[in-house]
Amino acid sequence: MNRRDKPERKKAVALSYDRANDNAPRVAAKGAGFIAEKILELARLHNIPIREDRDLVETLAALDLNQEVPAHLYHVIAEVLAWVYKMNSQYGK
Repeated sequence: MNRRDKPERKKAVALSYDRANDNAPRVAAKGAGFIAEKILELARLHNIPIREDRDLVETLAALDLNQEVPAHLYHVIAEVLAWVYKMNSQYGK
């Protein structure tokens, strides 16, 4: 089996943001394979919207845990937050 035939491991990154204490969202959790599945499972359990974006996950996974999202990614994170707010309003949160 060559590299192209090998299934890609799922990756996940969770962000947190505390308006009172943070200047920007932080990487709260990240992982691949089993850890990614657990992150997604916990998100589903707590009704946290999940957005799939492979490029964004790759970029955020390169950050350290608890690291703030760098300024050059603010526009992308703003799009994700707008999507989350929309999802929350559609589902009565």
